[in-house]
Amino acid sequence: MTERFHRTFEAGQSAVVTGAALGIGRALVRDLAARGMRVFAVDVNEAELAKTAAEADGAVTAVVADVSDDTRMKALADQTGPIRFLANNAVTRMGRGFDAPLDEWRQAVEVNLWGVIHGVRAFLPQMQAGMIVNVGSKQGITNPPGHPIYNLCKAAIKSYTEGLVHELRGQGSDVSAHLLVPGWTTTGHAEHKPGAWTPQQVVDHMMAALAREDFYIICPDGEVTEKMDRERIRWGAGDITENRPALSRWHPDWAERAKREMGEQSS
Repeated sequence: MTERFHRTFEAGQSAVVTGAALGIGRALVRDLAARGMRVFAVDVNEAELAKTAAEADGAVTAVVADVSDDTRMKALADQTGPIRFLANNAVTRMGRGFDAPLDEWRQAVEVNLWGVIHGVRAFLPQMQAGMIVNVGSKQGITNPPGHPIYNLCKAAIKSYTEGLVHELRGQGSDVSAHLLVPGWTTTGHAEHKPGAWTPQQVVDHMMAALAREDFYIICPDGEVTEKMDRERIRWGAGDITENRPALSRWHPDWAERAKREMGEQSS
């Protein structure tokens, strides 16, 4: 494990986790509290947030706050003081298609993308050392059809976090940035299904990757292996380098070839 990892998660240090009411956020709060950290758990869902704080074995402060509100996030940073770990995990799923109402597009971008930016801008200036984890998605990398609002937000988070880590590295900062990319995960109150990972599995995978200081933390699950993820990502990049149709993996003239070359069975 790296020295940065040890310093980040030392008992007594402070951490902020957004989207902490359920799912990965709740599991992460429990994990950090069990390590002896002071955790500020942030969400708009007051009732579920209270459950998160009650379930954690340690020092957890529940903070009802909207990550899309820049002023509120800066005020929260004043409340927490210097922190060592920030997880920008808050997300909302609004609408599905391109014809979704514009207010749903705007709300999704405000929470899913601006929430990450607000988190970094609020807390990074007071971080002398530590780690920032922004939560992306495989949908922000391979861009599967059907969820354009969510996909564009997660693609932007990938771009933003890549630029952020480059900037920090160039400054010689002792703060690092990382992109967590969960696989199929049971979140919220959804029924757990075979093949999905639990939020705790995602957190365990993330912690192991942070101990190595990995930037891209791409999680497999019970149905998609690390090899399958690599092949899908390579195929998507190949659409550009090979001048194939956009999203050729789902194109009727290319779908069978894509499955064959990625080593996947045809449906």
